Amino acid sequence: MSEDSREPVFLRACQGKSVPYTPVWLMRQAGRYQPEYRAIREKVSFLELCKTPDLAAEVTVMAVEQLGVDAGIIFADILLVLEPMGLPISFPKDEGPQIERPITDAASIDALVGEIDVASLSFTCDAIRKFRTALPRKPVIGFAGAPFTLASYAIEGGGSKNYTKTKALMYSDEGAFRALMEKLTEATSRFLNAQIEAGAQVVQLFDSWAGALAPGDYRRYVLPHMKRLVASIPKKTPLITFGTGTGGFLEQLGASGASVVGIDWRVELGEARRRLPGKVLQGNLDPLVLFGPRSEVKRRVDEILAAMDGAPGHIFNLGHGILPGTPVEMVKALVSMVHEGSLR
Repeated sequence: MSEDSREPVFLRACQGKSVPYTPVWLMRQAGRYQPEYRAIREKVSFLELCKTPDLAAEVTVMAVEQLGVDAGIIFADILLVLEPMGLPISFPKDEGPQIERPITDAASIDALVGEIDVASLSFTCDAIRKFRTALPRKPVIGFAGAPFTLASYAIEGGGSKNYTKTKALMYSDEGAFRALMEKLTEATSRFLNAQIEAGAQVVQLFDSWAGALAPGDYRRYVLPHMKRLVASIPKKTPLITFGTGTGGFLEQLGASGASVVGIDWRVELGEARRRLPGKVLQGNLDPLVLFGPRSEVKRRVDEILAAMDGAPGHIFNLGHGILPGTPVEMVKALVSMVHEGSLR
């Protein structure tokens, strides 16, 4: 048996190697659509779940075993890294996350800690170790928020539609915004590397709000920091970058140096393949298709697989996370459709 054949299919796909079938994992594969997850959440808050290694590992393992996916993504949240930087976070019930002391000016940026003590985030690393013990043959993905998305949360104080405060600071005080991005890049690098040391074989950067930027703004204000962050990750560890609404600057996502570019459902996989030749791609079924009939899910899966024409360098995923209310049986069926429909 060759060394390659013993390596998990997901890891081989991340490296652009040939695989016997297309691997699949799903963003938010552990979440509110699962009755078992909701039962746990009735007992603990979201933040408690993130910060309790046994529980975080349990829901991660549960999703992998229930769905039959090719990798787990450790249960955590992109905002956790903000706390050791000096920005307390909270998750009020039935509301989005909130930053208790949002960034308002250069002075509040100067007060932030970039060289964080990763021991303060040891709960995520411990959860990764527990996953590796429970499912040693399944790869586990570590993750963090990308600097721009974290900056936006830190400045807006929570979610936003227009990112008014973020862009106002970015345009009016480029030096202060750059300082913020540099601190976030340093903190995120430390957190991702700690996850890798704990056993994460792949890491993903979520730049959920990058799509709010014009291509020129992404190139000027974000890409240099993304390049620095990607370069800080060991070359042997594949890094996935993902953002929504980024179809206008896919090439720049590839230019970051990421091993894999995740795409949302707004860009056809064939188009992404043409625009990013040779790059490993991840995606990109619209999550809402899972609310439709099984026949439509199958048609869309086949369409995405056909766009790759059997070529290596594809990891099947949704174009964003699984939504609450998604039928569990449909998610299981999706995984089976991908595996069966892509057998070489």
